[in-house]
Amino acid sequence: MYNKSKSDKSWLVTLLLAIFLGYVGIHRFYAGKIGTGILWLVTAGLFGIGWIIDLILIATFNFKDSYGQKIT
Repeated sequence: MYNKSKSDKSWLVTLLLAIFLGYVGIHRFYAGKIGTGILWLVTAGLFGIGWIIDLILIATFNFKDSYGQKIT
């Protein structure tokens, strides 16, 4: 099984998507989290709270992709 600790996704792209389109969950779609991306889309980023939490997680290098690997 292929296992690594770092995601192939770009941290900068994830951060920029979260800043400008995070309220519709585009950063979550980019990270491969389709289910929560849809949830963000229909709830405007969990009414803004989830969006802010995601911004903090991404900015502090703690946001993970759909495989559980940190996006750095």
